Amino acid sequence: MIHAYKFLLRPTARQAVALGEMLRDHCSLYNGALQERRDAYRHTSKTSVKYGDQSAQLKAIRAFDPERQGRWSFSSQQATLRRLDKAFAAFFRRVKAGQTPGYPRFKGIGYFDTVTFPKDGDGCRWDSTPHDPVTRVRLQGVGHVRVHQHRPVQGRVKTVSVKREGNRWYVILACDNVPAEELPPTGAIIGIDMGTVHFLTTSEGEHEPNPRFLGTVAEELAEAQRHLATFPKRTRRRTKKHRAAARRVAKLYTKVRRQRLDFHHKTARALVADNDVIAHERLSTAGMTRSPAPKPDPDQDGAFLPNGAAAKAGLNKSILDAGWGQFLAILANKAESAGRLVIPVDPRNTSRTCPPSLGGCGHVAKENRVTQAEFQCTACGFTANADHVGASNILDRAGLVLCAAA
Repeated sequence: MIHAYKFLLRPTARQAVALGEMLRDHCSLYNGALQERRDAYRHTSKTSVKYGDQSAQLKAIRAFDPERQGRWSFSSQQATLRRLDKAFAAFFRRVKAGQTPGYPRFKGIGYFDTVTFPKDGDGCRWDSTPHDPVTRVRLQGVGHVRVHQHRPVQGRVKTVSVKREGNRWYVILACDNVPAEELPPTGAIIGIDMGTVHFLTTSEGEHEPNPRFLGTVAEELAEAQRHLATFPKRTRRRTKKHRAAARRVAKLYTKVRRQRLDFHHKTARALVADNDVIAHERLSTAGMTRSPAPKPDPDQDGAFLPNGAAAKAGLNKSILDAGWGQFLAILANKAESAGRLVIPVDPRNTSRTCPPSLGGCGHVAKENRVTQAEFQCTACGFTANADHVGASNILDRAGLVLCAAA
């Protein structure tokens, strides 16, 4: 199986400068290639420039600018051009499908944060000093950079990526042929219902509290954003105070993201360790957090009726803060590595159906869901926690899926 490892880099001051210059030059290459495509298509000939055309120009570009473009790995520059080519391929695919296209945009140096080396040994070398107990990665133009390797790397290293996150640098290894670490069977099967009041509720009635990481720093973040808003949005050169204000906001968001990721990993690991089969709702967070459509007022031109956008915005914020999509992806990956089974089921009416597994009658009605937390069947009078009911129905549907597969 394919696995990714992410390690913190500890570059020297000179190496940190070189890493920043590497990102700057790759960003310049990306923007230059994008400009060439735009200019070629705007010409009367409507010329279409492909990846092969731009890759063939790299040799001349490196010879013309040896101190900048000629300093870095040829393969990593090809990977940057492939990145642009994939952006255009996705753009044309969305156009063909009738979706919002999103034409590829120029990247600012603050938004271009990753350089990829397609092959270990070509412009980079993982564990470049095997005789030294300290792990290092060699990057062309940068040198041997110290790595904080907190766990062993298994499998064969295929690609090496260097990423900047705030003022930290990371190396990401994509490895294949990684052996699965299967856990001993437990015989347990569980269903989970995702929520905002509780992060998740199991079919056994246990609730996992929602930590609400964004809410804990909401006041501090609002203050930092108000201070950042006092500076001009578009300026050629930021002042020292402007850069400090931007770093403060970015630092708070980074803290929330890391806390959420750590919580998701630990919660998913606990579920995978205790259960052989885990069932969950097949959720589309993009659709669930979509803003409601405006309602024009038929009696007054240019006016609109209330559409609940304010209330929906609060719910959307809670859903995105919980991070259901990220958690379910982590759960699926950990389950595959441990030899467990994850079953996504249809979420329709899971919290409106009187659960037969809990002694209910199976009646389905919108009125069964009295409040966000209370379920009361209008047919038989069965009462329970709404999230517990949803998790039980999810487990029942997973059983039907397993029977159908058998």
